[in-house]
Amino acid sequence: MFCYQCQETLKNQGCTVNGICGKKGTTANLQDLLIYVSKGLSVVAEKAGTVDKEVGHYVAKALFTTITNVSFDDDRLLDIIKQGLALRDKIKEKYNVTDAFHDCAIWNAKTKDEFLEKSVTIGVLATENEDIRSLRELLIYGLKGIAAYADHAALLGFEDQSVFDYLIGGLVSTTKDLSQEDMVANVLRAGETAVKAMAILDKANTETYGNPEISEVNIGVGKNPGILISGHDLKDMEELLEQTKGTGIDVYTHGEMLPANYYPAFKKYDHFFGNYGNAWWLQDKEFASFNGPIVMTTNCLIPPKDAYKDRVFTTGNVAFPDVKHIPDREVDGVKNFSEAIEMAKSCQSPTEIETGKIVGGFAHSQVLALADKVVDAIKSGAIKKFVVMAGCDGRQKDRNYYTEFAQKLSKDVIILTAGCAKYRYNKLSLGDIDGIPRVLDAGQCNDCYSLVVIALKLKEVFGLDDVNKLPIVYNVAWYEQKAVAVLLALLHLGVKNVHLGPTIPAFLSPAVVKVLVENFGIGGITNVEDDIQAMIG
Repeated sequence: MFCYQCQETLKNQGCTVNGICGKKGTTANLQDLLIYVSKGLSVVAEKAGTVDKEVGHYVAKALFTTITNVSFDDDRLLDIIKQGLALRDKIKEKYNVTDAFHDCAIWNAKTKDEFLEKSVTIGVLATENEDIRSLRELLIYGLKGIAAYADHAALLGFEDQSVFDYLIGGLVSTTKDLSQEDMVANVLRAGETAVKAMAILDKANTETYGNPEISEVNIGVGKNPGILISGHDLKDMEELLEQTKGTGIDVYTHGEMLPANYYPAFKKYDHFFGNYGNAWWLQDKEFASFNGPIVMTTNCLIPPKDAYKDRVFTTGNVAFPDVKHIPDREVDGVKNFSEAIEMAKSCQSPTEIETGKIVGGFAHSQVLALADKVVDAIKSGAIKKFVVMAGCDGRQKDRNYYTEFAQKLSKDVIILTAGCAKYRYNKLSLGDIDGIPRVLDAGQCNDCYSLVVIALKLKEVFGLDDVNKLPIVYNVAWYEQKAVAVLLALLHLGVKNVHLGPTIPAFLSPAVVKVLVENFGIGGITNVEDDIQAMIG
């Protein structure tokens, strides 16, 4: 195997035996094969001159499935690969397409061993030129993030064919010998599509569940048994809440599901208790102490420990060997969470790990409602700057940098955040500025669009011609591929001087890093004191 798509890749170079994330070498190779099959299907669709909805949905699902911490199950990956091969053949026959994307022996493989044998030659390192490989992988990882946004929105019935068309076109471009200039242009177009995909998902979430509201979220526990739901899928959240009404079971969010507490549609459920725990990487401890069933709805799963493995349920694209899986809903149907609900009835209530409340719900609608107050605070000097500290959390100890950075910011600086990076500082007592909390949590990593809307609105209010003239700086933490899509979205919008940490991605070659530095001012992080001085002054 060779994989360097996440921030924690071994020695910031690449995992070559097993992944730091916990996936086996065979799993990594099958994921490479799934990307390869998606490229082949995309080439067929391009030659056919059209992207059938079925093809767009498949490619989005396939790309999403290969995001870090989604699927660890070889058998399920093989099933998806075979579905892609069958769909490829179907489209070839339907549109009379021939000679598409190397009609090689891979398409005739039948067994797992045969597929793994073919996977050896089509992985990341199959592209020998380091810079070409870097640009191709940067694009593919951005496409994975876009696919996740598109998949979430589609589940709620919101789609834009142009997003699926771009996923197809982007994959096809990685099979061609393009100039570096053309490849950079493709990467920037991915940023444009990422903005569009995030806007569609924002519309899907807010039109379905209402605009997030400023909310106090309980982080303690109750006396009833509970079900813990993690990940990002709000439709799963809705159906679980509906099916647990009147059962005596409380529902708690975990990790990236925390922002579900901000939506009006979910507040009507009396048994929606609050949030339990922190970011994804602490689940090995927090899932054990929760005592009840855990439902993993999207990425953020780590290999479950024996102490709680029998209480974990995966669903959607998430899968792990020998872990119970809740099947997808039928067309116009609902998922059946009854097995998890019945298990919860015989479990102890959660063990308390903390108490208190945290405040969130500062998506664009809520912040724009406070626009006059925010603008007055900026004009008066009460707010000196905003620092965007959105993105991902992770295991590495050097991520304590973000906690220290938040603590040492002067009291006239507001933190804008989205994603699980907020767990590094959202429980600190950082106070407020004229009643405006110093940490404004817009929601999940999926909700980074809110930060874009806020920035563009402030640009409009102050009559500026460049978003970089705003008193906003960017100190973004990344871990997986949705963060890559967010970064590309920022570049498309013209945002410059983004600081990316805790490390510069291993998949960026020195030459590609040079392009990003020269054109966009991308930089890394050093130490808290020097970085605050450089960013804030």
